[in-house]
Amino acid sequence: MGKLFVLFTMLMLIPCSLYAEVYSLNDLFVSALQKSEVIKIAEEDINISEHGKDKVLARFSPTLSAFGEHTRYSEKKFRATTLLQPDSTNEWGVSIDQTLSLSGKEFTALGKAKKGIEKSRLDLDSVKEDYLLNVAIQYYLALRANREVEIAGANLERLTKHRHASKTRLEVGEATKTVLLRAEAELAGAQSEMIMAENDLKISKTRLAKTAGIIGSYDLQEPEPVIASESTVQDSINREFLIAECGQAVLDCLREMAFSNRAEIKSMAIQKKMAEDEVQFRKGAYWPDLSWEGVYFKQENEPSTSFGLEERIYGVVRLDIPIFEGGLTRAEVSEARAKLRQTEYSFSDLRKTIGVEVENSYLIVTREAAVLEHSKAETEYALDNYNVVTKQFKFGLSDSIDVIDANTLLVTSERKHVNTEYVYQLAILRLKRVTGILLNSVRSDN
Repeated sequence: MGKLFVLFTMLMLIPCSLYAEVYSLNDLFVSALQKSEVIKIAEEDINISEHGKDKVLARFSPTLSAFGEHTRYSEKKFRATTLLQPDSTNEWGVSIDQTLSLSGKEFTALGKAKKGIEKSRLDLDSVKEDYLLNVAIQYYLALRANREVEIAGANLERLTKHRHASKTRLEVGEATKTVLLRAEAELAGAQSEMIMAENDLKISKTRLAKTAGIIGSYDLQEPEPVIASESTVQDSINREFLIAECGQAVLDCLREMAFSNRAEIKSMAIQKKMAEDEVQFRKGAYWPDLSWEGVYFKQENEPSTSFGLEERIYGVVRLDIPIFEGGLTRAEVSEARAKLRQTEYSFSDLRKTIGVEVENSYLIVTREAAVLEHSKAETEYALDNYNVVTKQFKFGLSDSIDVIDANTLLVTSERKHVNTEYVYQLAILRLKRVTGILLNSVRSDN
């Protein structure tokens, strides 16, 4: 029993963080796609479009309705022995009717509704890709905040050692009080930075949890280490974007990929077709409407009479030909054509915008790859410099300012390298987003 109690106590003392679930970026993508309210709102647009198609289909079905009426008169009226007006009359019956245009605009409306469903699905893909990129941004911000805590912790440890070394040199008379005070001030600043870094990490993880739909404590899995150079970047782009199969310059291939894959372009192309359908639909108002109606009619009078028809069954076929309606149809057709031109201009502008997005994203990837290679070397040199200067300070060959300058350089270079590393990885994802393959790459990984 004693051993079980000790084991239970040890388990209770294990930090809760050891049980926290660890999420990779792909895990966060999957969680966001399943739980995001923003995505669910876009999914409802598909349902709305499908119900819109049902409304159009309803026009092809005849309308069945029943009617009834009770009329009470002030008095009975006779002419000789013939009842002209009874005390009351009950009328009821059933009718079925339908109206269709000879232009077939109902079929045009049905085609437009079907295109609307397809457009809603493409708009959903666009929303998903934007949301996944937002998740990635929050993910790398949280990773950077975590690394900032590590950098702040290492900086705090170095400055603590420097404070102790300064105090020792002061006690043996090899340094002045000013050296110790400067070391104390730097240490206090490092402690303040540590507090801020830990708070920033909590904020970043809270934002990421909200964006990805995570509940409870969690940890993040670091992505694979980045080895970035001009050659490795080109190899990575060729491999992930299948540039080798394109046969054109890299940037031209990426543009063509975006024009083929971007959900926004596909959606805008469908919107253009819907605008064309709208023009045809409005033109249909120039054509006659053909309607038919079948009616069963029953009439009961009180008192009853042997004259008159108490039951009737009849059908009506009607042709309504528009002659003059104040120019309403002409105005609606002109309005539809103007909206079509707007859609064509928007489509052209969207292609240009996407082309610029692709070029900017590609240039950012290549730029950050070059910067990352140099920032890594800068960090290594700064660390070697700090180690040399601290050894010199220990033996009195350098002063406190040299140590602090070397430490500041090291902290600055570490932060710069961390930021560049995550910006580069995010730039790769952004390039996938602007070329329209981000969502498919997430789907293929699951």
